[in-house]
Amino acid sequence: MTQWRQRLSEAWDSDLAYSFRGSPMAMISALILLIVALTAILAPVIAVQNPYDLTQLFLDKAELPPIWVEGGEAPYLLGTDVQGRDVLSAILYGSRISLLIGFASVMASMAIGISVGLICGFAGGHVDNILMRVGDFVLSIPTLLVAILVSALFRELLPVNLRDSFAPLILMASIAITSWVQYARIVRASAMVEARKEYVLAAKILEVRTTRILLTHILPNVMTPVLVTATLNLGLAILAEATLSFLGVGMPVTQPSLGTLIRIGNQYFFSGSWWVVLFPAFQLGLIILAVNLLGDWLRDALNPKLQ
Repeated sequence: MTQWRQRLSEAWDSDLAYSFRGSPMAMISALILLIVALTAILAPVIAVQNPYDLTQLFLDKAELPPIWVEGGEAPYLLGTDVQGRDVLSAILYGSRISLLIGFASVMASMAIGISVGLICGFAGGHVDNILMRVGDFVLSIPTLLVAILVSALFRELLPVNLRDSFAPLILMASIAITSWVQYARIVRASAMVEARKEYVLAAKILEVRTTRILLTHILPNVMTPVLVTATLNLGLAILAEATLSFLGVGMPVTQPSLGTLIRIGNQYFFSGSWWVVLFPAFQLGLIILAVNLLGDWLRDALNPKLQ
């Protein structure tokens, strides 16, 4: 217990924590993300209905306006959509899916990019050339187009009855495949510098295993720019998932994410049901804005030139 207190005290007194406490924008962004994450996790407790359970949807409650507008009813605080789905409940459950897919795709792309970057930076030669040319090929195709093609390919390979169940994994793979190159280039450049330093050369002379050199010597020294990039890319990943879902190649209507909710609501926006699309779009924009602001702060806080 004493060790944990000491570590927490050291973390609180660190330069990064001091920078965080001195940035109101970073604290507000972190608070927004914390609230969004907690409400998404606690959605089964907070939400008045499970929007994924068709038995809880009532058509006689369809297209109810928000509760402060004439015609609104409790407990549908933000109104309902054309299927009688509570908009607030759908937003909470949809935020859970969007955050999960965004975070998982960033972790997967980061794992791929770090592995490729370490191999290229340490090995060099033909291995470096081949892997980097593959990365150049991926970057030569528009990211959204690659994601659509990968998502469509996976869907065609799966049986019809399994497509909805595997939709989150398909989206995660689609986004990760298009995002690993940036991490690979950052790690490769840093690994090439670290590989020439004396402590790595000494490890080679002592015949330390290559995997140990990569994981315990080089990797910790290249993680700072990777973490900054991952934070900034989280917003892009969430936006990519929403875009794919909006285009109809993402989450199905039975398991709507924020992008799916916007696609559904967009069809009825001009018919007067503005709340069906406005509130999910606001939630998506709020999440991406908070992530980007937090990423900007982290980039500045970890930049030694600004210390």
